[in-house]
Amino acid sequence: MELINEESARELLQAQTHVWNHIFNFINSMTLKCAVQLGIPDVIHKHGKPMTLSDLVSSLPIHPSKTQYVHRIMRILVHSGFFSQQNNDHEIYSLSQSGRLLLEDNPLSIRSLLLMDLGPVLTKPWDCLSTWFRNDEVTAFSVAHGRTFWEYAGQDPRLNNLFNAAMASDSVLVSKVIVSKCKGIFEGVNSLVDVGGGVGTMAKAISEAFPHIHCIVFDLPHVISDLQGGKNLEYAAGDMLEAVPPADALLLKLFFDLEMMVTLNGMERNEKEWAKLFFDAGFLNYKIHPVLSTRSLIELHL
Repeated sequence: MELINEESARELLQAQTHVWNHIFNFINSMTLKCAVQLGIPDVIHKHGKPMTLSDLVSSLPIHPSKTQYVHRIMRILVHSGFFSQQNNDHEIYSLSQSGRLLLEDNPLSIRSLLLMDLGPVLTKPWDCLSTWFRNDEVTAFSVAHGRTFWEYAGQDPRLNNLFNAAMASDSVLVSKVIVSKCKGIFEGVNSLVDVGGGVGTMAKAISEAFPHIHCIVFDLPHVISDLQGGKNLEYAAGDMLEAVPPADALLLKLFFDLEMMVTLNGMERNEKEWAKLFFDAGFLNYKIHPVLSTRSLIELHL
């Protein structure tokens, strides 16, 4: 057997740890999902002050035989930054800023996005990813479920509602930033179509901030069937791949590269790819506004 010197052993152990981290990284996501489903963030928030482990355990809807495991769930969630532990001996917990984004009644909550993306309907396609690479199916989602995501959502009210809530939750904070920091973009705009706008969170924020703009939320029929418009807001049904209502401005949100590849056959683009798409479509100029931290607003001109 080949001898391993100290330096090689160190490098190999670091490499092994790197592989381990990727193998077991799903534990972070699934533990967080479990905490949200058990209501741990909400229980601590409603307590009104840092909460001891014993108080937390007694407030959770869990079987008595499972109380001994709660501290192990909390340990990894503290390490991940969703809770803070103020006393290592007595295990007293409070919410972090990230944890507050998972509260059910927080207007900026992304709880529904977590539950959708980590639910079995959207995690199963990832298990079929290598199979998808070997066949001619359009998406791994179709491999897993035998139909497209939109067909599945159109026939499953629970997934449809969760998807709409997830997209709305993602738009709440973004819409607040856009209407406060990008007001100049809406000058001269009298009509706007939010393409694939879901329940209309983004369009509602724009219509309220700019009452002179007539906003149209455009999405598939099953998405908007029960939604009502307002003074300068209306809902229109259709398929954006076939036609989009005319307006002074069109609004599109796209992100999550691999998620879109696996689920929807979409993709993220770098600036060069975006520029080619814009110019091929007939736009004369574009401007990128880096106002959304990890995301930017792209303004197009004909």
